[in-house]
Amino acid sequence: MIKGSGIDIIEISRIERAVKKNQRFIEKIFTVEEIKLFEERNYRYNTIAGFFAAKEATAKALGTGIRNIQWKDIEVKKDAMGKPFIKLHNNARNIAYSKNIKDIHLSISHSKEYAVAQAIAI
Repeated sequence: MIKGSGIDIIEISRIERAVKKNQRFIEKIFTVEEIKLFEERNYRYNTIAGFFAAKEATAKALGTGIRNIQWKDIEVKKDAMGKPFIKLHNNARNIAYSKNIKDIHLSISHSKEYAVAQAIAI
């Protein structure tokens, strides 16, 4: 049963500006594992933007938005085939538990200018 859904779209150039303006942006928003993946992909802005959109979409699917959740409480991971999935930590995990959310399906895509993500809470 679907418990919630969220979608987010962001301009890749906006993420590029944020990264260039503030060296700590990536460290503030993303986990160590996410940053390792960015390193493997040469810090491509479309990847970073896609992960950012995924965190926003997931927060919406949880029904809270980012309030009461830290950015790093929502972690984007990739399985062996490269499919993205969400791992929740701390308060994000508690919110999911309280709403009986067992899984979050995630899709991320991007074009030249935009990154988009959709999350469906099951």
